[in-house]
Amino acid sequence: MRHLMSPLDFSVEELDKLFDLAGDIERNPEKYSKKCEGKKLATCFYEPSTRTRLSFEAAMYNLGGHVIGFSDASSSSAAKGESVSDTIRMISCYADICAMRHPKEGAPMVASMKSHIPVINAGDGGHQHPTQTLTDLLTIRSLKGRLDNFTIGLCGDLKFGRTVHSLIHALVRYKNIKFVFISPDELRVPDYITEMLQEKGISYQEVIRLEDVIGELDLLYMTRVQRERFFNEEDYVRLKDFYILNKAKMELAKPDMLILHPLPRVNEISVEVDDDERAVYFKQVQYGVYVRMALILTLLELV
Repeated sequence: MRHLMSPLDFSVEELDKLFDLAGDIERNPEKYSKKCEGKKLATCFYEPSTRTRLSFEAAMYNLGGHVIGFSDASSSSAAKGESVSDTIRMISCYADICAMRHPKEGAPMVASMKSHIPVINAGDGGHQHPTQTLTDLLTIRSLKGRLDNFTIGLCGDLKFGRTVHSLIHALVRYKNIKFVFISPDELRVPDYITEMLQEKGISYQEVIRLEDVIGELDLLYMTRVQRERFFNEEDYVRLKDFYILNKAKMELAKPDMLILHPLPRVNEISVEVDDDERAVYFKQVQYGVYVRMALILTLLELV
């Protein structure tokens, strides 16, 4: 039995197979429409989610399976004090696979150690968000045709952004990736990440102004400033509008630069950018369904 806690749980070769499967699902959806008949996915979401939870549910329904679970800790026995370990033991009696979102770092890992079914980390605190990273990688590979030899700018909340941390760790395994970190000092990427890049001899730079570097980028990964990660409202209000991507900034970018965003968007990308063919964040959402379908099939050993 296998779990997914981190994007690094799959080798580069295994990721290639996963993405090939996702691509086949995109091209031949009917071929996979009954693969999970009789199977149940449990979505155990201890904090709010729209895209990730619905994407998992859509993926399972597209495979012909069923979904059970809860969308908020208050509607589960966690509100009565039940531990994650006990919850997953119970869920293992009902479902064949589980996707878990939790505000505490490491909670899905604890669950996986007690589970009798595969557990997928659907986001744990500010730590990891591996299925978003798989979505990001599939989007890049599908639209750029490769996962190497490019410069990627990551902009916004690089301190608390679990999607950013997961993506960086995944991309360092590919050749000739250059990172540009764009953030205010208060939200700069954690030291352990820059130290890791230094140890591996991977090129990166840290800047404050997006306008200074946007013309160098092949990919721009925008993130929102996350209110739920701040300890006080004053700091959030001061930083929430620090970066807003608009048409004027896009005029400085390469004609084939792609804009990705894990969503939800607040106001860091102006709606006027949505019609730009370089804006692919809604395509990214669709790729998220395909890659989660491929992941469910892989962990259930149905391919």
